[in-house]
Amino acid sequence: MTSPTEPSSTAEPTTARAKIGVVVNPRSKRNLDDPGKADRLRRIVGEHGVVLETRGVDELDDVADRLRREGIGVLAVAGGDGTTSAVLTAVRRRWPTGVLPSVALLRGGTMNTVANSVGIPRGRSEALLTRLVERVASGEPVPTTTRVTVDAGGRLGFLLGTGAMHGFMAEYYARGKPYPTPLTAAETLVVGAASAVVSGEVVRRIVEPIRATLTVGGERWAERDYFAVAAGTVQQIGLGFKPFHRANHQLDAFHVLGIHCSPVAFVASLPRIHRGLPMRSDHVTEALVTELVIETPGGDVPHMLDGDLHAGTSPFRVALGPRVTIVADDDWIPPARAVRQRARFELWRWLRAR
Repeated sequence: MTSPTEPSSTAEPTTARAKIGVVVNPRSKRNLDDPGKADRLRRIVGEHGVVLETRGVDELDDVADRLRREGIGVLAVAGGDGTTSAVLTAVRRRWPTGVLPSVALLRGGTMNTVANSVGIPRGRSEALLTRLVERVASGEPVPTTTRVTVDAGGRLGFLLGTGAMHGFMAEYYARGKPYPTPLTAAETLVVGAASAVVSGEVVRRIVEPIRATLTVGGERWAERDYFAVAAGTVQQIGLGFKPFHRANHQLDAFHVLGIHCSPVAFVASLPRIHRGLPMRSDHVTEALVTELVIETPGGDVPHMLDGDLHAGTSPFRVALGPRVTIVADDDWIPPARAVRQRARFELWRWLRAR
C-alpha cells in the first residue's frame, strides 16, 4: 500500500471538465521549427480552454494573470523542462492561494527529462493535448501523479545541480549551439567520460569543483571540495540516468547528493547510476531533507535548474517547494529497456558520424 507521503498515481476528479490553459514557448527547439504549432493547439483545445504564447520570462507574469482570470484548472506547458520551471515560478507568484493547478507536460523543448521521469509518453504535443482534451471534455477522471518541487533561490523546479552538473550543461549547450539535441547530450557524455580517463581538456571544462559548506536539513557538513552538489524530486537527470534514486520515497522532502569523488571514479559509477542504484558511500553523502543551504568562500553559486543555467550567491538556499499534480497516462508505463535502447542508439549514431 502506498503511504500518504509517497508520490502516487491517482485519478484526480478536480480535472474533470476543467478549463485548460496551454502555455506555448515558441522559442523552444521543436516549436521554433514549427511556427504553426500554436494555431494547431488552439484548434485542438477549442472551447475547452485557451492557448497563450510567451516569448520570454518577462511576459510570464502577465500570462499567469490571464490564466488566473480565465479560471483554468489544468495548466498545460508546450515546452521543455526550463519552460515548465519558469511557468510554474510565475504561476506560484501570481496565484493568490499559492496552490498550483494541475499540470500537463506536453513536451516540445530541448530537455524533457521531467516528463520522461514521471512517465509522460514520448510524442508530439498535439497528440498529448488531444488525449487530455478528450478526457476533460468527457468528464472522465484524469489520472495524475504528484511530485514536490524545489524552490531554488525563488525559482521552482525539479532538478538542481552545481559543480560538474552545471559544467556538463554548459558544455552541452556550447556543443549544441544554437539548439542541442539528445544526440548532443550523448556526445557530451561520451567525450567527457573519455576525457576524464586521460585528464583531457573537455573534462577540465566540465568539472568545476565547488568548494562549499553545506547545511543539509539543519545538519552542517564541513567545508570541502565537491565534484557536484545536487538536489532532485524526480529520479532521472537525462539519458536514463537516475542519480536521485530516493526521490520517489516521500513527498515531504527532496534528495540531496554531495558527490566528492574524482572524475574517473564518477565515470566508473555511471553504470550504477543508470540502473538507479546508489553510488559508493565513500563517493557521496546523501540525505532526504526539506532545506539545503550552500555557502561558498568566493560567494558565487552557479547552478543549473531543470536544464537552464543560473547564477546564485552565497548563502544559496534550496527549500521544499509546493506540490504539483501532474497529469499522467495510465495506459502507458515507461519501460527501462526503451530508455537504455534510446541511449545506445544515440551513442551509435554519434560514433558512426565520426
